[in-house]
Amino acid sequence: MRVFGRESVRGLAAYFSSLVHESVRGEVLTAARHQSFIASHLLGGLLALCVFPIYLVVSGKPSLLSAAAFLWLLSPIGIAIFLSRTGKFAAAHLASAANFAGLVTYCAWPTGGLSSWLIPWMVAVPLEAALATDRRIVAWAAGVAGLGLTILGLGEWFGYMQAPHALSLSPILLAFIGAMTATAYCAALAVMVQLVHKRSETAIRAGEERYRLLAENATDMITRHDEKGRVVFASLGAQQLFGEPAQKMIGDGLFERVHVADRPAYLTALSRCHANGEPIAVEFRVRRAGAAGPARYVWVEMRCRPMRPQDTTAVERPSIVAVTRDVSDRKAQEAELTRTRDEAESASRAKTQFLANMSHELRTPLNAVIGFSEILNRELFGALGEARYRDYARLIHESGEHLLNVVNDILDMSKIEAGKFKIVKEPFEVASLVKSCCELMRHTAEQRSLSLIVDVAPGIPELPADKRACKQMLLNVISNAIKFTDPGGWVRVSARVEGESVELAVADNGIGIAEADLPKLGNPFVQANNSYDRSYDGAGLGLSVVKGLARLHGGQLELASTLGQGTTATILLPLDSPSESVEALLQTPTVSAA
Repeated sequence: MRVFGRESVRGLAAYFSSLVHESVRGEVLTAARHQSFIASHLLGGLLALCVFPIYLVVSGKPSLLSAAAFLWLLSPIGIAIFLSRTGKFAAAHLASAANFAGLVTYCAWPTGGLSSWLIPWMVAVPLEAALATDRRIVAWAAGVAGLGLTILGLGEWFGYMQAPHALSLSPILLAFIGAMTATAYCAALAVMVQLVHKRSETAIRAGEERYRLLAENATDMITRHDEKGRVVFASLGAQQLFGEPAQKMIGDGLFERVHVADRPAYLTALSRCHANGEPIAVEFRVRRAGAAGPARYVWVEMRCRPMRPQDTTAVERPSIVAVTRDVSDRKAQEAELTRTRDEAESASRAKTQFLANMSHELRTPLNAVIGFSEILNRELFGALGEARYRDYARLIHESGEHLLNVVNDILDMSKIEAGKFKIVKEPFEVASLVKSCCELMRHTAEQRSLSLIVDVAPGIPELPADKRACKQMLLNVISNAIKFTDPGGWVRVSARVEGESVELAVADNGIGIAEADLPKLGNPFVQANNSYDRSYDGAGLGLSVVKGLARLHGGQLELASTLGQGTTATILLPLDSPSESVEALLQTPTVSAA
């Protein structure tokens, strides 16, 4: 079993959540530094308060200068409060360094300048700044400490330094007190630095332990690759994924278990991840050792992420961390979906072909039925002798024509779905088309006691379309309007230019269509229910044929209706369509695996 090294664990941590890990670690260290800073400054301010009574006993009533110095000694408490309120650690350290150096300079000026017993405290200024672990703050602290010493030196050089105030204590004792107090303060700072460092190491070890346990117990295999793609670390998930120990993946072990055909994709993913510095995912097959049988290949998904050295000055080279998981079940589901989709498409094509063949087979005998029934109905070869025979012949003729219309609709729909319906676009007058269709349907409308209104706007340009197909569309829509309008009603057929299209609209005041049924209309063999609970002739193919022919022209069919108030069917055909032959396949929705 491969031993987890600190470098490898840090690599895993970088993959799983390097940002989160660094954020948590940074929060722990920041909290420790804040606590240490606030504690030290509160302690310094409290010590000043404790020393002040001793100063009064030794020296008596303080001078104005001494009182100002003691008040200045209380300023660290204000800086600590500032940090606790705002959290601005760098600003608090800069203010503390400037305040500390200024205080030492201010107190050393009347007590001997560079020979003052307070000079050893100047060493504590950059040492305290070291708690910030920021080189700029340390440099700032060293600068202000040097500035304070420079001011004291210039004061002595130019003779501005006053004679030191006489104290009851001997100079040697004062120097001893200054050195000892400064040493004690620096020692306290060193202890705080050590505490911060210890907390940091504890946080790092705890994080490494968490990620080590995560890597050991994860079912996915976690690997780390060098710049050449070789594995330098593999987690224990390799045992479950490959059925072999993790150490066998080291080096080229993983590459050797990748399917030969998928090795280019595997190497390309690692190369692109290393070169572009961006995460990438790839799927490939790997060989899994069988416990009681031959090895077999399974599908896996590997997600790679580059891991750059956190320290730019380190000699560590960039590497890649990858997580590999078994996706065989998902690939099997995708294959099953693809197979099911192909079967559905094949069945749809077979259905379309079957309908087309059956339509052709039915048209031949129907033509004979219609023709002979018409001969009988007209009594072309002599009287039938019985009136009922003429009625039967008429019913046979009407039923045959109805069945032929259904067969023709099925054949047209099959051709449209199969992409075999050919249209020839030629310019023609829209007004003449509308008027001829209305004349054909006027007799039927009058039989049902309906008013057929024609409304054609003047100035409609010629429409480049298949005139026969347009006539079929308009007749189908008008026939529907007449069929679903009660006696005494009206049907209006209008034509006008709407934008870049010609709008052919057929409106009626018939039974209407329920709002829930509108989206279904236009699909083959679909009819809408009506509020009168009545049955109407038709196979539900008329609107589907109209919709398909309109789409072949680059147009569309729109339906608007209110139940019990009527329906408006609008055919939009583009005016800018070129005059040419079109044989297009109407695409049907397909199912694709996600």
